[in-house]
Amino acid sequence: MTYQGVPPKRSRFSFIGETIAELKKVVWLTRREATYLTFIVLVITVVVSLVLGATDLGFSDLINKFFLGK
Repeated sequence: MTYQGVPPKRSRFSFIGETIAELKKVVWLTRREATYLTFIVLVITVVVSLVLGATDLGFSDLINKFFLGK
């Protein structure tokens, strides 16, 4: 097994500079795209919560009928 040497220390300021340089390369969403994608996430969240809520209610009723005989 070969061990690699310890990487040379870099200053915190070079890390900040590299981070800023990388952030300049990012392609940011437009306001319209961000709004559309936020709307899609909200719709999917509501649909999934309704499905999970209905499933939970169904299983709760099933368990109550099976164990409690209600």
